[in-house]
Amino acid sequence: MRRPSPLPQTPESARPRSARVPEREVGHPAPAEETAPVTPLAQSEADPAWDDTGAAGLRDVWRASRARRRALKAEVKRFTVRQRRRRNIWIGVGAAFLVMVVGTAGAAYSPLFAVERIDVVGASQVDVAAVTEALDAQLGTPLAMVDDSAVKAALVRFPLVESYTLEARPPHDLVVRIVERTPIGVMQTPAGFTVVDAAGVELSTTPEVPAGQPVLEIAGGTDSAAFTAAGRVVRALPDAVRAQVTGVSASTPDDVTLTLGASGSRVVWGSADRSAEKAIVLDRLMAKSPPDRAKEYDVTSPEAGVVR
Repeated sequence: MRRPSPLPQTPESARPRSARVPEREVGHPAPAEETAPVTPLAQSEADPAWDDTGAAGLRDVWRASRARRRALKAEVKRFTVRQRRRRNIWIGVGAAFLVMVVGTAGAAYSPLFAVERIDVVGASQVDVAAVTEALDAQLGTPLAMVDDSAVKAALVRFPLVESYTLEARPPHDLVVRIVERTPIGVMQTPAGFTVVDAAGVELSTTPEVPAGQPVLEIAGGTDSAAFTAAGRVVRALPDAVRAQVTGVSASTPDDVTLTLGASGSRVVWGSADRSAEKAIVLDRLMAKSPPDRAKEYDVTSPEAGVVR
């Protein structure tokens, strides 16, 4: 039997440092490895967030949470500063507008703008002094609170007033613009001769025919269709022609006839349709042939006026 060959011996210098075993004297134990002393953890004086048990205190947690909220709020403010500035501008504008409206309304309804003078405009036949006196109840009333119904009740006593408008002129003037009724003639009644307008409203009554007003002979009275047609015809006449009319007659809406001046010339008008055109044709015919040289003007057809 062959013996195993001995392993080759590795020189001491060829061994790795970690594999070297220091030589020790026989009978002396190896000294223990030196290690750093271990110190138990203790609460740091600079970090009060930990108590003796190693847990965070409630007060410190609350402080940390509040600091976090403050930081978040600061970031929100920083990112929304433009939006807040725009919102503040709109709030300021709205507040200024509201103050202006409230101030204006308060001033308008205050005695600072009370009525101190009433001006009546457009009255030629109506007594201005009488109208002003009838509206005296509005003196001292703020312009914005003038009672329109009270003004209407005061003016309804004047038959010549057809319509009116109110105009406030701050600080103290109230202007009443009156549109008077236009009389178209007189109608004979048991009480005398009554002046009426185109709506049949009785304006005045006198025992004799008023000067400058034609006598109306209308079948059916003021409530008839013939009267309505006659009123439209008279109102369409030019002032120069209207001044020469002494009589108006109509039995139906289609046979209105006018009488001119002392000559007694007649104007056959027909219906009230196209009255504006007929008035122009009549004016031209009268310019060519005055009433003292013509007995009749026929303008029933504006395209072909006839003088007889």
